Amino acid sequence: MKTFLISRTDAIGDVVLTLPVAGLLKRHFPGCRVVLLGRTYTQPIADACPWLDAFLNYDDLLRLPAAGQVAALRELQAEAIVHVFPNKTIARLAQQAGIPVRIGTRNRWFHWLTCNRRVALSRRHSPLHEAQLNLALLQPLVPSVELPLPAVAELVKLTPAEPLAPALHRLLADRQPGQLNVVLHPRSRGSAREWGLPHFGTLARLLHNAGHRVFVTGTEAEGQELQPWLAEYAPYLTAQLTGQLTLPQLLAFIGAADGLVAGSTGPLHLAAALGRYALGLYPPIRPMHPGRWAPLGPHADYLVLDKPACEDCRQQPATCSCIKALVPVQALQRILAWNPANLTS
Repeated sequence: MKTFLISRTDAIGDVVLTLPVAGLLKRHFPGCRVVLLGRTYTQPIADACPWLDAFLNYDDLLRLPAAGQVAALRELQAEAIVHVFPNKTIARLAQQAGIPVRIGTRNRWFHWLTCNRRVALSRRHSPLHEAQLNLALLQPLVPSVELPLPAVAELVKLTPAEPLAPALHRLLADRQPGQLNVVLHPRSRGSAREWGLPHFGTLARLLHNAGHRVFVTGTEAEGQELQPWLAEYAPYLTAQLTGQLTLPQLLAFIGAADGLVAGSTGPLHLAAALGRYALGLYPPIRPMHPGRWAPLGPHADYLVLDKPACEDCRQQPATCSCIKALVPVQALQRILAWNPANLTS
């Protein structure tokens, strides 16, 4: 049995958009074993992905002595490693472990020293989506990796590995016919341009007034930061769940809701991969625009200001006027078109 190792040691959304790499390997090498090498907090993504057979924890790996790190990689007996996210330490360990095929990009100097298959790949100015760029790294293994984006989106798939807690299940189920369960994830932890709390608050009010149910998610730290905002908009919220959900429970909760609205964050990509409605809010600036980072899934959508190649907000990201020009009623109109009957259970 062939074993392939995919190295992606960065954020949740990035890992989600790497899932097509695993899916394409499964398609071209039936019966193969695919292992994700990632950070501790991304393991629930691996557990929820049907294309991944195992997870190698990078944080645990680093706690081993040097010889133990090499031995851990060697024990996998991997046919190849794909360095989707360049990591000098992992590249060196893969070489020392003697992994036969080591794939990296030509524009990382340490890949010239540690990889024996190098792909010409420039992300910064490419017109391709991030998931398509990730697939390009499979060129040494797969004859054709130039898939149209809809075909790539079919390979972005997650199924919650942990059942939803009964209390949360009851919370979502306690609704009237025609009501939508909409999740708002207002913060991005610096990973994306922010739409702004006033806009999210207005959207919560509009949804509530339209008869729908609104849930707010976020980390514990974000919950503390959002306290004044949560108090102000409490009359329009069905529940605020910041800091209350582990990542497996967040996956289960989003997977049981109707949809989610957020900037270009991990939860947005999770919602799309879970087959829920996912509405992303984006600036038109490169390389943050949806052409590069749009959510991928059967019900994924986005809003972006029609202002090509906007550069006005590059110097002052916190005051990005392009994303704030997207008004809440635009998001409301998209949400009101959601049809829960189209969602798989």
